Amino acid sequence: MRQTFPALSKGQVPMLLWLLLLILAPGREQSELAPKAFIRLTPPWSTNFKGKTVTLTCEDSHSPAQGGISWYYDDILLKKKSGKLQIRNSGYYKCKTPGSSLSDPVHVEFLSDWLILQASLPVFEGDDVYLRCQGWKEEDITKKIYYKDGEKFAVTYDSGFIRLNSASTNNSKYHCTTYVEGLFGMWKESSKALRIQVQELFPPPVLTASPSQPIEGSPVTLKCETWLPPQKSDTQLQFCFFSGDQALGSDWRSSSELQIPAIWSEDSRSYWCQAKTVTHSVMKRSLKSQIHVHRVPVSDVNLEIQPPGGKLIEGDNLVLTCSVARGTGTITFSWHREGTIRILGRKTQRSLSAEFQIPTVKESDAGRYYCAADNIHGPILSTLITVTVRIPVSRPVLTIRAPRAQAVVGDVVELRCEAWRGSPPILYQFYHEDATLGSSSAPSGRAASFDLSLTADHSGNYSCEADNGLGAQHSDRVTLNVTVPVSRPVLTLNPAGTQPVVGDVLELRCEAQRGSPPILYWFYHDNVTLGKSLAPFGGGASFNLSLMAQPSGNYSCGADNGLGIQCSEVVMLNFTDQKYFLLELKYGSLHLVPSRSKITPVTVGVILGLLSILGLAATAALVCKFRTQKKSGGISATGTASPNDCQEPFLSRSFGTETQESTHFEPPALMELQPVYSNVNPGDRDLVYTLVGSIQHTKEHLANSPRLHWKHKGPTVIYSEVKKTHPDDSAGQASCRGWAHEDATESYENVPSTSLALYH
Repeated sequence: MRQTFPALSKGQVPMLLWLLLLILAPGREQSELAPKAFIRLTPPWSTNFKGKTVTLTCEDSHSPAQGGISWYYDDILLKKKSGKLQIRNSGYYKCKTPGSSLSDPVHVEFLSDWLILQASLPVFEGDDVYLRCQGWKEEDITKKIYYKDGEKFAVTYDSGFIRLNSASTNNSKYHCTTYVEGLFGMWKESSKALRIQVQELFPPPVLTASPSQPIEGSPVTLKCETWLPPQKSDTQLQFCFFSGDQALGSDWRSSSELQIPAIWSEDSRSYWCQAKTVTHSVMKRSLKSQIHVHRVPVSDVNLEIQPPGGKLIEGDNLVLTCSVARGTGTITFSWHREGTIRILGRKTQRSLSAEFQIPTVKESDAGRYYCAADNIHGPILSTLITVTVRIPVSRPVLTIRAPRAQAVVGDVVELRCEAWRGSPPILYQFYHEDATLGSSSAPSGRAASFDLSLTADHSGNYSCEADNGLGAQHSDRVTLNVTVPVSRPVLTLNPAGTQPVVGDVLELRCEAQRGSPPILYWFYHDNVTLGKSLAPFGGGASFNLSLMAQPSGNYSCGADNGLGIQCSEVVMLNFTDQKYFLLELKYGSLHLVPSRSKITPVTVGVILGLLSILGLAATAALVCKFRTQKKSGGISATGTASPNDCQEPFLSRSFGTETQESTHFEPPALMELQPVYSNVNPGDRDLVYTLVGSIQHTKEHLANSPRLHWKHKGPTVIYSEVKKTHPDDSAGQASCRGWAHEDATESYENVPSTSLALYH
């Protein structure tokens, strides 16, 4: 049967709660509602030697107590009524004052043992405890050992005490031992086991609510009440409130009260609290208290949009907040768009407002929105709000349109930038590296173009930017390589300041100052290809020419990087100083090669003597000449055709040692022939001839010596008789070493001098 109570006044509510707590908590006496009395000991030890006296003092919050004190010894009421009691018997002692409840019992023990363990009193929960091991004759003790539940935990060597931190009611047993020296040696003494008496620091708290049955939306005050003993009134406590298993407020607080601004019908549940010391050494919780809340219907439903005004950019988050001015309990919120039956979203929660988010809005999300709220009494609708959506430009795409596959200097290319999406108008910017090339506007969106005439500096990365006021977007970089045709190369000969001779290595250096790599260089001598060299990274290239044959003539080079060959100017190479030559027969042809040996005056004299004999053998020489030409077939010339790309006329320049060169050509008659040795083999190994001759420039002819090829128009034949080498003939050894000789008198034949060529 359910029992009802009449309406109570505000002052009667707490008293009713206390009565309910007494009914719901069996064994909890009403006297516990008042602060407990407590007993103080002098001296403050729980164990003493028999024959000693201990004074007990009963105190409460109005300490010291003034009369009316009740003392209890082993639950027997004593006649003593004063505030102090002297005792010598072991047992449990309690006291009570008129303004307090019964104190916790204090156990005092008097022992006749030789060794006792003393604990300080009173000890409250969380306090430090002091232990002292005392002997009947303290002077005979040097070492004391302390044990907890049979385990050694401390050792002392004096009559002092040890401290145990944060005492608790764990019922642990303590004792101590020592070794005593006597006339008959040493023996061990142990104390009686001791349990530490710990008093309650504060009773479990009691939770009260005001008002006890609130209406939804009204504030409620929760209070967590407990008491501290007078001697611990300075202890700081903290409080925490709970609804079910969830903490309320900001966790632990120093205030014993909690203000709930508004409570709803869904908040109808059990509440309880906890109290603890600041050091967390003691913590106690209250019993649970049930609170019932009455519900209020919803009203004044309102819809708000973020960002304000309902103007969004595509990709933004649209936040719809539905709220009610009044209403309690569980409220169901729903969101809708006009013209659609489908509900956009629904939430049920215990609050006056709720949010619904449409992430990354699109153009199709534009329209008019409203929300509804319901807490069982029926949905209430909000007003309509319009939402508009604008589209930012997408990332543009840059394309480069060139008239050919490989862009070349001078071409006009089209830079086209296009954004596939975006609200117009769109402004396009074009960039080369980080430099702005220009801009173009597209009033209706889409794409824009920019024409660029290419130069050699236009190679690199290109990009574009699209902006319609909602944030600029940059395209990816597009690389454009502009190919630069090679410029006209320059041919140089190295070494340039020395006179090359046969056997030297001449470096031909060809270099084009402009042109995209790789560049292929070709080298020519009199339109005959000497070779080629590749410069993969641009710059110049070299070709080494070993001067084993006729070096005079026109030299040039060509450069090509796939856009057409460019040819250098012609460089002319000639001899300008005296050289000695040896005429030798190679591969069936006569060749004139420079001689590096010195011609001594003795050798010249011998040659002049030989020349006097030449006239006597003219007829025989003519016959021999005819036979020799028939056998040898004449001097052959071989070569390769010049490249077709370098047949255009070139400006020519000569190469020599003089700083100023004359183009005046002197006839060959101005040059004199000087004797030079040259072995001639017309093809028959049994026939060996010696040709003596040289060409000497005179001083007046040296300055005007020709730089071009020249040939003898008339045959000049010089004969020399091969002499056997004598040991004392050093000149003969130098000229003829390594040659096999026949008899002193040999056959001769005429050799025309038209095959002799001058080398520079």
